[in-house]
Amino acid sequence: MTVTGDPARLSGTAPWEEPEEDDGLVRMTLAEHLAELRRRLIISMAAIAAGAVIAWFMYNPVLNFLITPYRHFLALHPHKDITHGQLVINGPLEGFTTRVKIATYIGMGLASPVVLWELWRFITPGLHKNEKRYAVPFVCSAVALFSGGVATAILVFPKAISWLISVSGSSVTPIFTASQYFSLYVLACLIFGCVFLYPIVLMFLMISGVVPSRKWRKWRRMAIVIIAATAAIITPSNDPFSFLAMAVPMYIFYEGSIVLGRILKK
Repeated sequence: MTVTGDPARLSGTAPWEEPEEDDGLVRMTLAEHLAELRRRLIISMAAIAAGAVIAWFMYNPVLNFLITPYRHFLALHPHKDITHGQLVINGPLEGFTTRVKIATYIGMGLASPVVLWELWRFITPGLHKNEKRYAVPFVCSAVALFSGGVATAILVFPKAISWLISVSGSSVTPIFTASQYFSLYVLACLIFGCVFLYPIVLMFLMISGVVPSRKWRKWRRMAIVIIAATAAIITPSNDPFSFLAMAVPMYIFYEGSIVLGRILKK
């Protein structure tokens, strides 16, 4: 028996309603979105806390590693070494708070893969099926780029701290507090790590079709100026070594994103 009639009536939808397409999107209410956000935040915070606990017991080896650039400078300029290669603290709580800060920062770094994965899982329901396949490349590339930025900051920091001390004058003796020294070191690592993530933003804009690769090619000259200005402004130590270490990779990433966009025909 063949049934004929209005497809809309047969499908159970009103004539003025268009049937929903299977676009792979997950429809959620506001309450469901908030519950999902809460769940992802709890998992991310738990991962950071676990990383911080691990870092707390790794503090002394990390401390010796971070202080190496300062000690290297003092070894080359022994007349300026009045603290025997040690950092100082100005109050009874400064040593404890410094350890808590360093443990927290390292915990954030150790937990970054989990945090990025939870971020992706939170935004995945709003993506189409063909966009969800970028999950693993997104997390892996984000971790690799952030790690590359941190590694660059670690490599350039000895030059930066040496330049900062030298430019202060021959009559100035450096006596750094632990809090100030580590704050500068960690800030440099975080800034470099975050800046190195910007190719992901470019690729997202190209893949989503918001800004195609031909636009980025057209804006190349302006991009060079913006990259140079950004590197000069946000470099925490304001030394030429850090500036070049940030500006040059940023421009290379810019060109690389354009090439990858052309390969993907975006």
